[in-house]
Amino acid sequence: MSNESFAATGTLVRFALRRDRIKLPIWIAGIGLGMLYAVSALPTVYSTPAERQVRAGLMDSPAAKMMSGPGYGLDNYSLGAMITNEMVLYLAVPAAMMSIFLITRHTRAEEETGRAELIRSTVVGRHAATTAALIVAVIANTGVALLTALAMLSGDLAAADAFAVGIGIGLTGLAFAGIATVTAQLAEPSRASSSLSMAVVGAAFLLRAIGDVSQQGGNLLSWLSPLAWVQQTRAFVDLRWWPLLLPILVLVATVALGYFLSVRRDVGAGLVPPKLGRATAAPSLSTPFGLAVRQQRTGLVGWAIGLFIFAAATGSLTESVTDAVAENPQLGEVFTANGQDPLDAFYATMALFFALLIAAFAVTSVLRLRAEERTGHTEAALATAVSRPRWYFSWLGFTTLASAGLLLISGLGVGIGAMSGSADFGTLVEVTVATLAYLPAVMVVAGLTGALFGVRPGLSSLAWIVVGYGFFFGMFGALLDLPDIVSDLSPFAHTTPMPLADLPLAPLAVLTALAAVLVIAGNLSHRNRDLEST
Repeated sequence: MSNESFAATGTLVRFALRRDRIKLPIWIAGIGLGMLYAVSALPTVYSTPAERQVRAGLMDSPAAKMMSGPGYGLDNYSLGAMITNEMVLYLAVPAAMMSIFLITRHTRAEEETGRAELIRSTVVGRHAATTAALIVAVIANTGVALLTALAMLSGDLAAADAFAVGIGIGLTGLAFAGIATVTAQLAEPSRASSSLSMAVVGAAFLLRAIGDVSQQGGNLLSWLSPLAWVQQTRAFVDLRWWPLLLPILVLVATVALGYFLSVRRDVGAGLVPPKLGRATAAPSLSTPFGLAVRQQRTGLVGWAIGLFIFAAATGSLTESVTDAVAENPQLGEVFTANGQDPLDAFYATMALFFALLIAAFAVTSVLRLRAEERTGHTEAALATAVSRPRWYFSWLGFTTLASAGLLLISGLGVGIGAMSGSADFGTLVEVTVATLAYLPAVMVVAGLTGALFGVRPGLSSLAWIVVGYGFFFGMFGALLDLPDIVSDLSPFAHTTPMPLADLPLAPLAVLTALAAVLVIAGNLSHRNRDLEST
């Protein structure tokens, strides 16, 4: 590659930083503050070695290893080991998402909207846009690495181990930035490109989960997952730096492959060409709802398959949870602290976890409205007999039905997995209903996304804050012993699905009403504003 291929890279870097002056600081600060809060709160909640060892007994269960990591240092569960085992994975995943969205936004999305062709008509090299996006990704992940490391140092943790964790999280984000560079060359639509990268994140999580459960410290499957490498440094237990070479190798290899593939396609095209449609459109495409189904059916099928596989694998751990509680009475006390049976607590946690994942799907589904508007598709549709309310409610209606279907599939997956052991059919029914009980909370998130889109399309991405907030305080609220008022701000905190006899109906009705109000408010705002131009 000649120097001309990188012409104007610096200018594009400044342009990208200018465009992302709000988004990137939010991502970076959110990850850093998550670590800071954990470092500040955990010593208060688990102040004695005895209390930490009770927590270690919980983390030694197969279910905990599937959700969190391999569980190093459980024999002497220090604060640093607790953070590495229980928090790092859930900070590495947002770093990966930030990098994927960043690379896609500044490469494939620019080509999809036609801006890349306009910019390339000036003195800009072929690889300048990709290189600029990668440089911005390096800057962002460096910020993540520094903030997380400094947050750990604020808790008087060992400096070398703290920086190993911070650098590991940053390198995880960069590894997925390289993967996004490759997927940007494959698929033509930007949504398909980011979906491919996110599918890799999901596969990496599943591989790590299966590997960590299969063998103490993880087996070969764990080592195939980029999400596992930062935990394999064994920070605060037996620090080793060499696993951090793996994300660097992935970054170098994927970036080289991305450059190689980019010169083998036209600007705006993907290496995998879209399939030609039929000569005549199906009758369903004559309606906005049918178009919404057609646009998102591939992604929906992928979500359904991935969720079912992961849910079934999770449900199959039911007997392991029972055995772990039987062997460790103190562990049983942890599970029953809120009055729940240990298995009910396990099923409730799984229902919340899958509901949060499906809330992420709901946000991406509603955000398709913005993509349709930016590409001019909305304007073309509204030029026909389609009204704005019909267009808006059709997409929100699809999101509602799809989210309900994914919740159903997740609940069935956990129940079927549990029935592979000693659970009966009644467990299948209870777990499925418990998972479906989160639909009102999911729809509050979808309604908020729609409301923000109605006011101003650029604000719609702020709905991710609600998903992140719900995930952090829903999954770690009990660990950090947070006050109720903090967790109650999340719509997911008002559903206690197990046992079903205690399922609160009044909060579900309130959440449903709130979701309806948000959807209606979004429609009213959408009717009274101009369409967003490309």
